[in-house]
Amino acid sequence: MDEEFIRNRITELRLREGISEYQLSLNLGQNRGYIQAISSGRALPSMKQFLNICDYFGITPLQFFDISESNPKLVKNVWDGIRTLSDDDLILLLGLIARFNQEK
Repeated sequence: MDEEFIRNRITELRLREGISEYQLSLNLGQNRGYIQAISSGRALPSMKQFLNICDYFGITPLQFFDISESNPKLVKNVWDGIRTLSDDDLILLLGLIARFNQEK
């Protein structure tokens, strides 16, 4: 992965949320040109800001780098819900997943 991937991924997530570079910068507590500087290649986020960006979009750093997930925020919400299920409920859910996959 390279710097261009990070810039493009932030842009992709931002556009998916329908938010401007300016508004994202302000929402992250940065100056108004912060995200534009990242998008244009003049800057990269620090590790702290990278984690803030992931938190803002409701995703984990792993999901940030996983381009196979078309909707990482939705997947994270599903995972968060799964973590609270009992073993019996997980077994039922696994059965449903198997059934959905057979219908494809």
